[in-house]
Amino acid sequence: MDKNRLLLYFTVFLIMGLSNAVIPVLPEIAASGEESTGVLASGLLFSGYFIGALVMMLPFGLLSDRYDGLRLIVFSILLTLVSGIVLLVSENLFVLVLARLAEGVACGAFFPVAYARLSEYEEKSRYIGEFNFLLNAGLALGVALAGYLAQWYIKGGIFIFTAMAILLLVAGAMILRQDNRSHETSPKVRAKEPDIPGVRTITDHFTNAKYSRIWIITFLLFGITGVVIAFYPDYSQETLSKTALGISIAAMYVSAMIANIAAGRLNLHYSQMIRAGIAIAATGTLLTILHPLSGFALIGAGSGTGMVGLPLAVTNMRIQRGLAMGIFNTCIYAGIGLMPVFASVFLGILGFEAIFAACAIILLFSLLIKDKLKSES
Repeated sequence: MDKNRLLLYFTVFLIMGLSNAVIPVLPEIAASGEESTGVLASGLLFSGYFIGALVMMLPFGLLSDRYDGLRLIVFSILLTLVSGIVLLVSENLFVLVLARLAEGVACGAFFPVAYARLSEYEEKSRYIGEFNFLLNAGLALGVALAGYLAQWYIKGGIFIFTAMAILLLVAGAMILRQDNRSHETSPKVRAKEPDIPGVRTITDHFTNAKYSRIWIITFLLFGITGVVIAFYPDYSQETLSKTALGISIAAMYVSAMIANIAAGRLNLHYSQMIRAGIAIAATGTLLTILHPLSGFALIGAGSGTGMVGLPLAVTNMRIQRGLAMGIFNTCIYAGIGLMPVFASVFLGILGFEAIFAACAIILLFSLLIKDKLKSES
């Protein structure tokens, strides 16, 4: 296997694993400092990662078009390692929140360049599917491992992924060194560096009618997934045990992994994957009202299918590749971070079941948006 692609695979597993290894032990980490304020401290530690990722996706997408993407990948591993070490040794809430922000920045540095590099391969559909499979595997194992090891060492999961980051950083540095040597021995041809687009140009890419369908669907598909995950523990408090809830959420990750591999190998058009993903995820959102396990499994299958089709659609846009992937990942994290906030405004009026139903209907309506991207291909 190509060593650069292998580095991408291991890095996405690491970054996702460490980000989720914190989740099961958030209350204990938040309570470790004297300045802890309970739920507020947990909320800051949870949100810090998403804030860092959301803010930095677009800037690093721009940088990946202008500078060596491999350097950004190694930088993201280094930043992940630093944040892991800080989470292990610090008990200061402010420092811990900064570490979670650093984790998010590492995520922002990694994903735009990773998707951009994978999209350059001839078998990009298959490779993006494998990449997303490992993304979901990291999320699932991060939660499971942290929860299991917590009975012996509360930060056991964080320790495992931090140790993995050390090994991966060494491997990444070696690959980067070999890459630099090959450039030194090859004929020096100065490539023209792409211009950095201004704010108006980036805004035009967000609002361009040909691209807006992809941005809207990305925001809704992953935002609605965030709504269900955020609200379901409260919704099911009197009907599901913690074990049953955990199994249901785990089913979402597993089905997403299966969908990633299947969609990546079926050689379908990106539009077919996106439409199928929307329909499956919307059905799953409705089904969670009555059957959580089946509902979460379908949400995972739908989002997993969409997560292959959507970046493939982005590769057909006439935008600098890193910038396009930066916008795409910004829409993902904006949806996950903002949709639950929007939905919570109406929660007291509508209730959980109506919120889930409304989310499913809104997602289905996105099927009616005309695909204007075909003319770009």
